[in-house]
Amino acid sequence: MDRPRRSSAAVQLVAGVDAADDMFGSLAGCPPRPLEYPVVPDLDDYDVDDAPVAGRPAPASDKTLAVHAGEKLGSGAAAAETDSIATPIVGGTTHWFRDSADLIAFREGRRRNFEYGRYGNPTVKVLEEKISALERAEATLVTSSGMNAIVATLLALVPPGGHVVATADCYSEARAFIRDKLSNMGITSTFVDLDDDMEALEAWNPFLMRASTLASPINQKPLALGADVVLHSATKYIAGHHDVIAGCVSGSEALVSRIRAWHHDLGGAISPNAAYMIIRGLKTLALRVQAQNRTALRMARLLEKHPKIERVYYPGLESSPWHGVATRQMAGAGGVVGLEVASDMRAAMRGKCDEEKAKNGIKDNFVRFSFGIEKFEDLRDDILQALGKI
Repeated sequence: MDRPRRSSAAVQLVAGVDAADDMFGSLAGCPPRPLEYPVVPDLDDYDVDDAPVAGRPAPASDKTLAVHAGEKLGSGAAAAETDSIATPIVGGTTHWFRDSADLIAFREGRRRNFEYGRYGNPTVKVLEEKISALERAEATLVTSSGMNAIVATLLALVPPGGHVVATADCYSEARAFIRDKLSNMGITSTFVDLDDDMEALEAWNPFLMRASTLASPINQKPLALGADVVLHSATKYIAGHHDVIAGCVSGSEALVSRIRAWHHDLGGAISPNAAYMIIRGLKTLALRVQAQNRTALRMARLLEKHPKIERVYYPGLESSPWHGVATRQMAGAGGVVGLEVASDMRAAMRGKCDEEKAKNGIKDNFVRFSFGIEKFEDLRDDILQALGKI
């Protein structure tokens, strides 16, 4: 959706990795009526009627899109030819044109073609199309890190003299860039709490930039909820294996093209090898996220009743102030659970001053777990034995 030119732009960043209360409510969600653990109907409901609905073919699910979307090395005239089922790694830094006519057509914008690795790559293109399919986006730019995606997006969309509005609990490095770096370019900023009046902000008709790393494309579709662009640190859930650093930004073709133009100058291109590893990781994204949703909710419910836990922050819990928002917006509560332990835990967090922690609602006894795909009982027993030593 194209927006009119304006003198200021507002950006919402809500995928901070160092926040407490509000972050967990804003990024994760849960099904309307959770059972023992969140359920994804087409995987876990064995009583579902498997007969197809006549005359209404269902669109491909996220599980199918994560496996097949974007394969065959891109689409259109720029697609490379291959008969490989698995996407190959195209490692070349430069690409050739068949003749001078093709080169001229490319330069004049009449032909799509890969040219130089910093501007695009066939393997990277597959990854971009796969993420676009999951986000229901027209286009995606994959970058060398989540922070690179944030910087490129801000520089591309916030005009000189513009204004950025971000949540106070956003990613600390993004907050520092907005506060300390953009201010040197004449761009001002305001940091707000998610409990503040958002209707007043909406009246500005700002660009809405949503960082959705902790939700993943499986648990939330920010573009469908009204965001203009959605960003991820693909290092986390999207890649999923602790072995690659990357970021991505998705949105309309017009907006992503503007961001891509800045990215070409900034650098930060992801390598084809890293793109291949993320493509491979994406194929199990839906299964991994479903397992994390289940484990996190079961653990949150268990720990909420533990005598050595003062408070649990998890929007999948009906006691969470963000439970209603999560239920309306999301498909799963995510894998991140925050706890306040009934003990002096000052040693649990280093490198943050007391004033900064207080601003973000982080107490000295706050601990955060990011649950993965391990067996629930193994994680439960490990946490309970640790609490037993306090």
